[in-house]
Order: sequence, then structure tokens, then C-alpha cells
Amino acid sequence: MMGSIGWYIFRTTFSAFLLILFSLTAVIWLTHALRDIDLMTDQGQTILVFIGITGLIIPQLILIIAPIALMIAIAHSLNKLANDSEIIVMNAAGMSPWRLFRAFLAAAVVVSVIVGVIAAYVSPKCIRELRRWAAEVRADLVANIVQPGRFTTIERGLTFHIRERQANGLLLGIFVDDLRDPNERATFLAEQGQIVKSDKGTFLVLKDGSVQRHPTAQRDPTIVIFDRYAFDLSHFAGGGQESNGAQETNYSVSERYLWELFAPNPTDPIKSQGNFRRKCMIA
Repeated sequence: MMGSIGWYIFRTTFSAFLLILFSLTAVIWLTHALRDIDLMTDQGQTILVFIGITGLIIPQLILIIAPIALMIAIAHSLNKLANDSEIIVMNAAGMSPWRLFRAFLAAAVVVSVIVGVIAAYVSPKCIRELRRWAAEVRADLVANIVQPGRFTTIERGLTFHIRERQANGLLLGIFVDDLRDPNERATFLAEQGQIVKSDKGTFLVLKDGSVQRHPTAQRDPTIVIFDRYAFDLSHFAGGGQESNGAQETNYSVSERYLWELFAPNPTDPIKSQGNFRRKCMIA
């Protein structure tokens, strides 16, 4: 056991750690959150959605800041003990340096457990939720947030414009400019359209329009007239690869729980890529 003196040092260190952790996390979170202020200004989201989406990055910030905050807290505690002459009194009373070290070690163990839980479950869970929530916001842009008469950029290279939105959700006078493919520019014009959700994904179904495709290597564009065209919005709705009729999302390494990294699925694309790289290194 640490004893009363050990608990006093532990409480002082851990209290300083929490204060430093919350302060630094709040400052860095605010800096990141201000970059996404367009969620409220351009995309019409409420302040609760803004705080909810930006707040999901806090576990990732804690993983980075916690070790630094612990180091600063230990330095602060040692400086406080020295300035208050408490270390001199402890040495005079015959207290060994190991008892002082045990209090700091206990604080480090508690911080390590907290960071381990966040890294193993909380952070991947928040990143998955952030991905899903952001996808829903993007998908709702066309259905609810794109304002008539305004050009709205959903993502880099993809711009929407509508002339009118009716009460039943029907969109009139649709213009879509797609520059996401560096090799081709696609421009869609349609008299009307509507958001349709199905098991296969989310689509903007355009009616009575045309699509102009202009490859960068060619001088003249190609124009195709259509009666009905489905513009895929599944990417924004969080749709992944389908397997046996159900959507299956491929998560990145940072979005996977610790047990999924230790025992990955044999059909996992990331695991397959890792095996391919290892074979290349051996060859």
C-alpha cells in the first residue's frame, strides 16, 4: 500500500493530470471544431449536431495528449513538493525515494488503463459513429439542405444546384457538376429528380435530362439524353460493399476494435493487403 503520503502525492498528480488533460483537449478540440463551422453556416446543421460530430474526435485527442499531460502533471507535483519543502520533510522522516516513486507509478498505471480502454474500444467506436453521422449529413444535403437557387458543394469536385423543391420532396431544375474524376468532367441537367433509398443504396433519380461527359484528353464532350438516370449517393450515405444482399462496410485500421486487430477475419481486405505486402517483401 502507498500510505497516506503516497495517496496524497497520487491525488495531487492525478488531479493535475485531469486539469491539464481537459484544458489541452478543450483548446485543441476548439481549434479543430472551428474548421468544421461550415456544418452550421453552409450545410444548415444545428449547433447540437455540430458539437456532436466534432466532439467524436475527443477520444483521439486524449490518446495523443494523455502522455504529455501525465508528464507535465508529474513535473508539477515534484515542483510543488519541492517549493513547499515537503520533499525535505519526507526525507527527514526517513521516507525512501521508492515510496515517492510508487505514487507516480500508480498514477501512470491508471492513465495507462484509461488510454488502453479508449484505444481498444472508445476511439474506434467514436470514429465509426463519426463516419456514419457525417455520411448522413452529406446524404441529407441533397434531400433537405441544398437551397433552391444556390450552388452547394457537397465534397470537393461535386456541386449541386436546384431551382425549386416541392413539399413532397420532388426537386425541379437540377444541375450536378461532377469533377471528382481527374480524367473526366460530368455535368448532369434534369427537369426533376427525387431521392430514393433502397437496399442497394441511396440514389438521386433524375428524370428528363441529359449528361455531358468531357474527357480531359478529348476536345469535344459527349452528350447523352436520358429519360431516367440514377445518380449514386451511397458513398455519402455510408454504403459499403455488399455481401449476400447486405451492406458491409470496410473499416480502416483506426476504426477497428483491438480484438479485431488481434484476430482479423480471413476475408478482411486489410488482412489480405497485409499478406500481399509481406509476400512481396519476402520475394
